[in-house]
Amino acid sequence: MPPPADIVKVAIEWPGAFPKLMEIDQKKPLSAIIKEVCEGWSLGNHETFALQIADATNFYITEKNRNDIKNGSILRLTTSPYQTALQLHERIQSSSMDAKLEALKDLANASRDITFAQEFINLDGISLLTQMVESGTERYQKLQKIMKPCFGDLLSFTLTAFVELMDHGIVSWDTFSVAFIKKIASYVNKSAMDTAVLQRSLAILESMVLNSQDLYHKVAQEITIGQLIPHLQGTDQDIQTYTIAVINALFLKAPEEKRQEMAHILAQKQLRSIILTNVIRSPTPINDEMAHQLYVLQVLNFNLLEDRMMTKMDPQDQAQRDIIFELRRIAFDVECEPNNGGSIEKRKSMYTRDYKKLGFINHVNPAVDFTQIPPGMLALDNMLYFAKHHQDAYIRIVLENSSREDKHECPFGRSSIELTKMLCEILKVGELPSENCHDFHPMFFTHDRSFEEFFCICIQLLNKTWKEMRATSEDFNKVMQVVREQIMRALSLKPNSLDQFKSRLQNLSYTEILKIRQSERMNQEDFQSRPILELREKIQPEIMELIKQQRLNRLCEGTCFRKISSRRRQDKFWYCRLSPNHKVLHYGDLEESPQGEVPHDSLQDKLPVADIKAVITGKDCPHMKEKGALKQNKEVLELAFSVLYESDEYLNFIAPDKHEYCVWTDGLNALLGKEMSSDYTKTDMDTLLSMEMKLRLLDLENIQIPEAPPPIPKEPSNYDFVYDCN
Repeated sequence: MPPPADIVKVAIEWPGAFPKLMEIDQKKPLSAIIKEVCEGWSLGNHETFALQIADATNFYITEKNRNDIKNGSILRLTTSPYQTALQLHERIQSSSMDAKLEALKDLANASRDITFAQEFINLDGISLLTQMVESGTERYQKLQKIMKPCFGDLLSFTLTAFVELMDHGIVSWDTFSVAFIKKIASYVNKSAMDTAVLQRSLAILESMVLNSQDLYHKVAQEITIGQLIPHLQGTDQDIQTYTIAVINALFLKAPEEKRQEMAHILAQKQLRSIILTNVIRSPTPINDEMAHQLYVLQVLNFNLLEDRMMTKMDPQDQAQRDIIFELRRIAFDVECEPNNGGSIEKRKSMYTRDYKKLGFINHVNPAVDFTQIPPGMLALDNMLYFAKHHQDAYIRIVLENSSREDKHECPFGRSSIELTKMLCEILKVGELPSENCHDFHPMFFTHDRSFEEFFCICIQLLNKTWKEMRATSEDFNKVMQVVREQIMRALSLKPNSLDQFKSRLQNLSYTEILKIRQSERMNQEDFQSRPILELREKIQPEIMELIKQQRLNRLCEGTCFRKISSRRRQDKFWYCRLSPNHKVLHYGDLEESPQGEVPHDSLQDKLPVADIKAVITGKDCPHMKEKGALKQNKEVLELAFSVLYESDEYLNFIAPDKHEYCVWTDGLNALLGKEMSSDYTKTDMDTLLSMEMKLRLLDLENIQIPEAPPPIPKEPSNYDFVYDCN
């Protein structure tokens, strides 16, 4: 007979004694269980004891998490969180350096547990640590020279404990003094500093900037880009990652009017070339976190273009009109005529003729073409850059098309405006960086004016594709679609330089794009005759059931999800998987991303599928309604979903990528008996259905399938041809 569900069999350890095997009744109060354990070892004052999980985490057992205890778990009897916090609070103030160091090491480990953290914070522990950083370390300045390793460890453990305690979100970042900020900044500004101390200091500064606008201003006064640059020139990728993260945080929180100024300083300090040399082209492979920080920096740099992209041209502004005059002058090698040179009408006619050759829609007043936003004035900036820095290519394109009389001319002005708009869409100019994206392009770090150079390559591609398609003005949108496909395919190959990007585009001619499209079309061939459509309808339910089983199998394997917080690099992971009988969702926290599947018994929490009421996606999810610097961007919204159960209780997810999002939303909907409607399901359905159709029709190859079924023949006059086996 199986044991009652509320009884859990565990082993309990106590230092200096043999472990005890014990049955715990989960219905009994935790204090009563601890009292019983203490009495077994003749220990008094059971109120000063607690139970811990006896593993690397050492997390305390509380009434909230006691259901995580599984059969066979090993627990440890230890001092209560309050007693431990009280002891450590006293020990870290010891006058002995060795005792202090050991206490801070224990504190750094214990602070990962939220139960302990709450007790230590209640004892004003955060204030004590900040005082130690502000003034306490001064006492050891004399010792630093003779005990440098000890001093580094002391400071490292102090800052580690501080970071772990703050990570629980119990204390507001706004409570810290300028003296504390100055001290942390001083560790970053020193040329020779212990690596662990430098890491923690950079992490603290990043969190301060991201979590408080007031602290941003204080940190910005203490830290300069020039002081951060040397940390990028080393070989430690973790230090480089933290340094770029601080630069990104300062960039992200800077007021609009200061971002251009900051970008100018970054250019002066040659940040781009330093990152290219010491990070991107370093022999050390770039890890995911570094790739994310480079992606964020790339996005923030491109977002500097948003102001120009959303600025309309003022047709009355002479300075802006002079740019258009300059485009005309460079193209046709003409100087501005003096006011008395010819009649006004004659000059207007000449201007109109030249503006038509330049490919503007409005020949009389081309300034009107730049009133559309996006791309606004950014398009004109790109055109002027192309005309000045690639003058030969610019003149060739304009003159080549202006001299054609066969209606196949490519309008340079209109093309440039639409191309600029397209490039802004591709690079998502103006959107906040995603929390989960690592999609940085090395080629954008190879030039100070990478967006303008990107445009120059693409406008020449557009002109080339236009000629290959023998397009007319009616084909403008078709050409733009082909050019977009060429650019996207070349970018997906992640070229290392702009020259490499250019050569990839050379291989993606219009003819090649047609071949690729034809090949893809053949792979997804869709027969439209009636018999084939009937066969498709017959097969479709079988394929849908196959997809459903695949989704459920994937849910049974499980997925590792990231818990998003303001300090991204130290985010926790959690794992969720479906039980093999499809009746329970098992989930629980992890210390790090797992290698392979996580067994059910190591996941502490359960959610019966029968209790699930609905699956919510996107901006309707409760964790997407929270305010945060990077919470509300489009990509995170597209990966968010929540499971509603019981009375307004939610289990919140942010999928690692679109594929996992589709798998989980499909699988959960399948469990609830609802339709699987993701893009991934549609793609799978098309692929599997097409494959199954082709397999079934192999024997009919080269045989024409009639639209209508063949006629049923008349009944024979007799059935004498039937042979009775009996």
